[in-house]
Amino acid sequence: MKTKIFKSLLLGVLILSGIQTLQAQEYRYTRPSWWFGAAAGANFNFYRGTTQTLNSTFVTPTAFHNGFGAGLYLGTMLEYHAPETKLGFILQLSYDGRNGKFNEVMSPCNCPADLTTNLNYFAIEPSLRLAPFRGNFYLFAGPRLSYNWKKDFLYEQGINPDIPEQTPRADVEGEFSDINKLRLSMQVGMGMDIQLSSKDNQAQTVLSPFVSFLPYFGQNPRSVESWNMTTIRVGAAIKFGRGRKAPREEVVYYAPPTVVVVEPKVNFLVTSPKNVPEKRRVRETFPLLNYVFFNLESTEIPNRYILLKKDEVKDFHEDQLDVVTPKDLSGRSGRSMVVYYNVLNILGDRMVSNTGTDIVLVGSSELGPEDGRLMATSVKNYLVDIYGISPSRIKIEGRFKPKLPSEQPGGTLELTLLREGDRRVSIESSSPDLIMEFQSGPSFPLRPVEFYAEQEAPLDSYVTFHAEGANLALKSWSVEVMDENGKVQFFGPYIQDRVSVPGKAILGDRPKGNFRVTMIGQTISGKTIKEEVPVQVVLWAQPVIEEGLRFSVIFEFGESKAIQIYERYLADFVTPKIPKGAKVMIHGYTDIIGDEKFNLDLSFARADAVKGIIEDALAKSGRNDVTFEVYGFGEDTNRSQFGNKYPEERFYNRTVIIDIIPQTPGM
Repeated sequence: MKTKIFKSLLLGVLILSGIQTLQAQEYRYTRPSWWFGAAAGANFNFYRGTTQTLNSTFVTPTAFHNGFGAGLYLGTMLEYHAPETKLGFILQLSYDGRNGKFNEVMSPCNCPADLTTNLNYFAIEPSLRLAPFRGNFYLFAGPRLSYNWKKDFLYEQGINPDIPEQTPRADVEGEFSDINKLRLSMQVGMGMDIQLSSKDNQAQTVLSPFVSFLPYFGQNPRSVESWNMTTIRVGAAIKFGRGRKAPREEVVYYAPPTVVVVEPKVNFLVTSPKNVPEKRRVRETFPLLNYVFFNLESTEIPNRYILLKKDEVKDFHEDQLDVVTPKDLSGRSGRSMVVYYNVLNILGDRMVSNTGTDIVLVGSSELGPEDGRLMATSVKNYLVDIYGISPSRIKIEGRFKPKLPSEQPGGTLELTLLREGDRRVSIESSSPDLIMEFQSGPSFPLRPVEFYAEQEAPLDSYVTFHAEGANLALKSWSVEVMDENGKVQFFGPYIQDRVSVPGKAILGDRPKGNFRVTMIGQTISGKTIKEEVPVQVVLWAQPVIEEGLRFSVIFEFGESKAIQIYERYLADFVTPKIPKGAKVMIHGYTDIIGDEKFNLDLSFARADAVKGIIEDALAKSGRNDVTFEVYGFGEDTNRSQFGNKYPEERFYNRTVIIDIIPQTPGM
């Protein structure tokens, strides 16, 4: 019978426990809003000011000034902040130890003296609590009202070390007079809540390390003298809270949906111009850098510059710069570099023709101003000895860095190339016969040189591959080109939406041909997609009659400076030369210094800026008859207008080229 009763009771307990367990599982608990707890820590007290009259019965022989000490901090606290909110408040009731010891002083008897304080307060500290990230980190700030309940001091004076038999003075203990019983001050601080219990429990506990700053405002312990305190408090609080009951969310089990990956769509097409010879030749206005670059650790003019003998000067003319050919030409057309490498001859010829002009040669050297002056002297000697320029018309200066340096403070990459660009002699002049149009001041480029260019295939003769959407949809894409005989060529890989290649790269020496062009792309998901289009390519023919114009904008190592220099030049000199109905092709480039992607974006940005200036100038003239094409080729060495071996080539590669193509008659 007893066994049956025991089994029945046990079964009842199990059933009741099961019911309670089920009931417990039906609830979860929110994070508490109200918290109660206690805090403990240390006050690090910094004494400033002066005290000497300790009370009505005792004045120290020597005044005490600064000091330091540590006191105990204990407190209870009440805190409110709703979960996932920024604002709340904290109320603390605390015991506040402000003990300290003043720095030792010497009394008139040459005896060391010490003053120790035992100051204690009760404080009420309400604070505003701010959790800027709605998380466990928080800031707090608020006023403090404190009441002094202990104000003891201990004065100790030793003996004069020179009189060892002297009897020490008895210690003096007492209480400070003129104590401020109530003080109103403030504190600011920060803390971090560290969860000690599970967030699902009803009773929750957090540990909150904190630090606070109690400035000297309102913290003068006494109403006399100038003694004040600044305190840094470091401690931790243990806080307890109870969450509210909340029904658990119903758990629904379901199979994950099938994710259908929609492959991106890329529209591929190829444009190939007819390339019917238009008999085009280009008159180029070529910018002339006002720099002569020197080899590292040399003050002699490099032999890549064209240096004439005195009897050859009479045969030199700006419009016949191909009389002498420099060494090691590279890049764009050889004639373009002939122009720049004759910069000293062009300068000398202009100074001979314009006797009222003068210049300043500023040599910049990483070895110092004296080395820069030697470089500038080499240039001056050439102009004086070969062109007979009066030395009084040429001044020289030396610097560590040029006024517009390529190497910037804090730079760490490609410093050798940047320093090569900074080792140069700058030609400065305020004479309008020497510097470029619409500029005033000594630091601007020299007046450009005009000549007929032996033009290579222009951009509008290129075959262009359009992969619209590739920039977003594809990791990269390439092009496969197959001719009628099954011969295959490959181009790429690319990441941009549009790529142009010269027809000659596809045709070789053939005048024309029919091809099947296949775009092969890798999608973000790793899938390969292909699109194929047929195209006929016709080789561009060399023009023989002048029709086009070309201008260039050269950028220093900062892009905004170049636009400021060239803005009026583009608006007032270049734009009026654009004939009605013309096409303006603007293509930007950079040197090889820097990140490849950054340089590609930079070349587009520069070209867009130039286009904007020309468009604004056309609009002010009431014109809308011009069409634009804008390209950016970055540092692409296959497209670079010049090489990158020498600093002057890299400077000329920081360029935007403007090709003005007149409307074909009958179009």
